[in-house]
Amino acid sequence: MSTVLETPEVAPTSGRRRPLILVNDLTKTFGNGVRAVSDVNLTLYAGETLGIVGESGCGKSTTAKMMLRLLEPDSGEVLFDGADIHRLRGRELKALRRRLQVVPQNPQTSLNPRLTIAESIAFNMSAHGFSRAERARRIPDLLDRVGLDPSYGERHPHQMSGGQLQRAAIARALATDPEVVICDEAVSALDKSVQAQVLNLLADLQRELGIAYVFISHDLAVVEHISDRVAVMYLGRVVEEGAAEEIWNDPRHPYTATLLSSTPGPDRSRIVLDGELPNPAAPPSGCGFRTRCPLAADVCAQEWPTLTVRTPLHHASCVHQDPVPLMRPA
Repeated sequence: MSTVLETPEVAPTSGRRRPLILVNDLTKTFGNGVRAVSDVNLTLYAGETLGIVGESGCGKSTTAKMMLRLLEPDSGEVLFDGADIHRLRGRELKALRRRLQVVPQNPQTSLNPRLTIAESIAFNMSAHGFSRAERARRIPDLLDRVGLDPSYGERHPHQMSGGQLQRAAIARALATDPEVVICDEAVSALDKSVQAQVLNLLADLQRELGIAYVFISHDLAVVEHISDRVAVMYLGRVVEEGAAEEIWNDPRHPYTATLLSSTPGPDRSRIVLDGELPNPAAPPSGCGFRTRCPLAADVCAQEWPTLTVRTPLHHASCVHQDPVPLMRPA
């Protein structure tokens, strides 16, 4: 029996909800001169899923690490419920860690091979002040909630499949009752059928618990299915953002159209780009996508366009105002 990827219910419009995370003008340059993230602005509302998509090296994981305070930005800020997380210390920082959790790409490396699954979950809970009795009571319930028999808590990571391990990693993230979970390529290492199961699980948990997700992936089709809104990144910048349905049906940036053309769809022709991803340490002048863009014009070499409003919830950083055609022959 094949596994069907369910389309999650559409969340309420952002105007009615509380901004939980605000990313303002975030920039990060590494010691080798690579500007991994440039002036990124994002908003995550309570209870929604924000998808971040782009090629490897586009800056999406670096952005996530700064949102988790695993990296310090050169400039800009990340506000969690109004507080700048990079200024928090001591108890305030510990409280943030409890409210903000992560599901990493590869649970085989993120779960300690010497600990059982229950011990890994208990370790996270212990770090945030849960008593031994609370841990013993909650861990079986957490495993059951993610679709694992509680007996799996006694297994070590090598005794479980990739899908089971990712479910265990989700249980570990849920153990502190977080408000936000950042999923960094959380299904990219799984088979397609298992991907669908995990995505459906995440959607179910969101409906039950009201969690907000930041869902990072290079696969726009996966992001579109699970996300309320999508931000598309290229060469360290957000080049398009909007409601998932608008991004999918009406892309306004050539790079977004290129990503879409590589996903299955009726009457959709593949757009083949010339050239390679530019060197982030020496990016081209103007729009960083212009050296690969089939619509590039002289004006594109002057400066990187700012995000321009196309519809109230849809913005793109491209000088071309018309919708991008997807039906371009390869």
